[in-house]
Amino acid sequence: MGQILVGTCSWTDRALVGSGWYPPGRRDAEGRLRHYAERFPVVEVDASYYALPSERNSRLWAERTPDGFVFDVKAFSLLTGHPTRQTVMPDGLRAEHRDPGVLDEVWARFAAGIEPLRQAGRLGSVLFQFPPWFRPGQRAEAFLRECAERTEGWPLAVEFRHPSWWEPGQDESTGALLTRHGMAAVAVDMTQTLPSSVPPVTPVTSPRLSVVRFHGRSPAWGTGGKEDRFRHAYDEEELAEWLPRVRRLAARTEQVHVLFNNCCGDAAVRAAEVMARLLDGDPPTAAVRLPKARSAPAAPPTPGPRPTPARSSSSSSSRRAAG
Repeated sequence: MGQILVGTCSWTDRALVGSGWYPPGRRDAEGRLRHYAERFPVVEVDASYYALPSERNSRLWAERTPDGFVFDVKAFSLLTGHPTRQTVMPDGLRAEHRDPGVLDEVWARFAAGIEPLRQAGRLGSVLFQFPPWFRPGQRAEAFLRECAERTEGWPLAVEFRHPSWWEPGQDESTGALLTRHGMAAVAVDMTQTLPSSVPPVTPVTSPRLSVVRFHGRSPAWGTGGKEDRFRHAYDEEELAEWLPRVRRLAARTEQVHVLFNNCCGDAAVRAAEVMARLLDGDPPTAAVRLPKARSAPAAPPTPGPRPTPARSSSSSSSRRAAG
């Protein structure tokens, strides 16, 4: 049975920082990461999607987290064909993903930016989240092949945002494609009421890793602002639906990363804490929705006893996330 690591997609999200989850004295950059890493063994770096990661930050992240803690780094937007703001491009490079020279330089800088995490053994995966217009076909397969060639030796995870990748009749080809390139398929939880909804399938395409990302179940996923898209507090019944799926993944891979992306207030960390408890074998208390995500604390919280890190006891070689 592989390890199951539970965490969230970002520890610096403005809504989380403003929710009061971080106690007094631990609200600076170093304090936040150390506080988070005492409670969870994995986190997704989403800032690297909006701007290229820096070697300095990667070194600091490795220094400020305990042995066994890992970072899943989201690929820079230009590398997955997303629109990219010119203002975040280095040295005046054009934000044009079709320019081979630009791509070569951006790939090199991205690789250099995450190298300290790789050297420290803290790189859990590099997440390639492709845009909704990235559909199955020869061009997409060529793009994936190029990504695989440029990232040889990296742990990779791929999330498709167009549902056709996992529809019956295409799903087997998609799984075979990712397997051929050694890429872990990302399973998603999201509302199933929209034409753009990706089904909650859990294919295994890498023996090393599986990833599950919980986006929340807001019906405003494709249309609303960020707060609307991610405004969802998972209840225990909704999380319990995933327990057998996650355990089946762990039976077939060395490690499973379960990450919560419902980043509205402290909803993601609350859901991650409950999911870790359920995976440890505690039965759901009731089909009651978790407390509403806090947007701001009523009073400064008082630090309590250090809780148990949110990892599953189904880990084959559990490592304590000591701070």
